[in-house]
Amino acid sequence: MIAILGTGKMGEALLSGLLRAGFKPGDVIATARRAERAEALRERYGVRVMSNAEAAKSAETIILTVKPQDMASLLKEIADHVPEDRLVISGAAGITTSFVESHLAGDVPVVRVMSNTPVLVDEAMSVISAGSHASEEHLKRTESLLKPVGKVLRIPESQQDAATALSGSGPAYFFYLVEAMVDAGILLGMPRAAALDMVTQSIVGAAIMLRDSGEHPVILREAVTSPGGTTIAAIAELERHSVRAAFLAAIEAARDRGRELAAG
Repeated sequence: MIAILGTGKMGEALLSGLLRAGFKPGDVIATARRAERAEALRERYGVRVMSNAEAAKSAETIILTVKPQDMASLLKEIADHVPEDRLVISGAAGITTSFVESHLAGDVPVVRVMSNTPVLVDEAMSVISAGSHASEEHLKRTESLLKPVGKVLRIPESQQDAATALSGSGPAYFFYLVEAMVDAGILLGMPRAAALDMVTQSIVGAAIMLRDSGEHPVILREAVTSPGGTTIAAIAELERHSVRAAFLAAIEAARDRGRELAAG
């Protein structure tokens, strides 16, 4: 039995992914703060919805998907109902495994996870790190839950805040880039729908090339960048406006903000 505690947008995305991966509605429990939200989840997915404490009692695997600032109160609510034979998976940005462990009784295994919204289309990037009581078996159980909805990578927990900023928030950066490119197309006289189609397919194709070719992105970019051509003219403007530096600063700011939210 799997319980998803705090089934907001990310929790619901994971819930729907688990069901698409073959888990039965009867195998999954969801919790939600508001009664109308709980009813919506019950009607949409056919899963059982109950209180956090009841869900923690009933499930072998407990997935925490609340916001970082709500984690302490959730752990206080469930602490007495999570014995050491449970697996707790924490998906809140900035929340360390030691923080979760310190709020639970005994040596409960905890695995920290950061996923992203492409879980909705089974293309998530999820990174996982083991807490001090989590074994190889617990990591494999976590991977088995996440692999059907995307790629899973093990990293040291010291890199989790960076992963949150890079891949956790990463889809938003791409959507922002698409917005800007579509606006550029409109400026150049393209209809919005056509511009969106062209930009979307260009990004999908480029992403698949990058993933499947094994080539460094610099090599792939240079293959499109002819001397004195249109692409190098565009890249020169991006460099003139310090777009690369802006991305570095933005992702660093996301990392810092995640730590601030976790600190309360």
